[in-house]
Amino acid sequence: MDLQALVSTQRAYFRTGATLDISFRRKALSALKEAMAAREGALLGALQADLGKSPGEGYLCEVGLTLSELDYVSKHLPRWARERRVPTPMSLFPGKSAVLPRPYGVSLVMSPWNYPILLSLEPVIGAIAAGNCCILKPSAYAPATSAALGELLSSCFSPEHVAVVEGGRAENQALLEQHFDYIFFTGGVEVGKLVMEKASKYLTPVTLELGGKSPCVVDATARLDLAARRIVFGKLLNCGQTCVAPDYLLVQRQVKDALLERVEHWVTRLYGREPLDNQGYVHMINQKHFQRVCSLIDRDKVVFGGGSNPDSLRIQPTILDNVSPEDPVMGEEIFGPVLPVLPLDHMEEAEDFILDRPRPLALYLFSEDRAVRRRFVERVPFGGGCVNDTILHLTNPHLPFGGVGNSGMGRYHGKYSFDTFSHVKGVLYSSSRVDFPLRYPPYTPEKMKMVRRVLK
Repeated sequence: MDLQALVSTQRAYFRTGATLDISFRRKALSALKEAMAAREGALLGALQADLGKSPGEGYLCEVGLTLSELDYVSKHLPRWARERRVPTPMSLFPGKSAVLPRPYGVSLVMSPWNYPILLSLEPVIGAIAAGNCCILKPSAYAPATSAALGELLSSCFSPEHVAVVEGGRAENQALLEQHFDYIFFTGGVEVGKLVMEKASKYLTPVTLELGGKSPCVVDATARLDLAARRIVFGKLLNCGQTCVAPDYLLVQRQVKDALLERVEHWVTRLYGREPLDNQGYVHMINQKHFQRVCSLIDRDKVVFGGGSNPDSLRIQPTILDNVSPEDPVMGEEIFGPVLPVLPLDHMEEAEDFILDRPRPLALYLFSEDRAVRRRFVERVPFGGGCVNDTILHLTNPHLPFGGVGNSGMGRYHGKYSFDTFSHVKGVLYSSSRVDFPLRYPPYTPEKMKMVRRVLK
């Protein structure tokens, strides 16, 4: 595929002004929704082929959330896109001021393999809603879903409006050499740095949705059974291959054993005594990632699980107790079903532990102590998170989703997606009937006295 020609075709189409019309954008979103409904089975089948996701998990965590986002964005789009009047200071009387969100132009969305439908289409929805043309580059690690996305988007969009470019590293590199007006990347930190470096050639603005080690903190006041159930849900969703999965557990020592007992109970309750044989239990995306996660399991610290099956690429839900910060499992984002546990005596230790490390994409705190909850929310930096739950903050379209520092930059979901793909243009409408002489030279003492009064 001639990528330079594709970008040029989209740029020419954008210049026609077709995507500026709000009704055009809403029809595009409606067409995508209808196409998803018609191809729901194919999309869920692709998720099962790539990751072993059951149809239930595939719908709950990907297709259903995407359809919900489509409805929400389409409903609110006319209000988000309209010109909005803002106050005008007396010094500019009788002018009027307004802000107007306008699309950037041709955008590139580079998506990952772990939630290949959700994390591809949610930013695409934002790009379309804001009036951009868009090229989607899905991950080659999820080939079935990549092909399904290509068929989906080609069925409801012309390539000059929305196109899919399949392929691997060569296609990624070739796309990053093109001149885009906005780049939205979801993936790892090292590739994110490369994307930012390539974007700097044209001073292209970027959103980087990265990752990192998201802590889960449990204090002595937490409701342990509920905490355990929700930690297991968040950790084992997609077999831990979630950028906001609880990566490690910081728990007060006096409740550690009781909490881990309940964690083991809920792992067995939700996934069975033999999760490696559970066909509803997601597998690692490929052999490389399977081996990497297995290498992080310290056999001397395993208190639950630890088994694996290289043929099915499944790894047992695994708990590592009394982990130290120097252990290999604490040196990188796990992205798998392994939960390291670090006991602590005081909550201040948890706060210091997190503050001493790169800022996480998510943080989860289980506590019934209001003062502790307020302190962590206000003082500890993280992209987003939950108090007394895991993961679910990203399902609320009213909440921004994005990282901070090493875990990324920019935000999206709901209106935040629209804002991300929009440049807010400020316009002053000056009167042509009145022209005050104060701004024009010469700036005499008398004139400056009046200027000082006006600018107070």
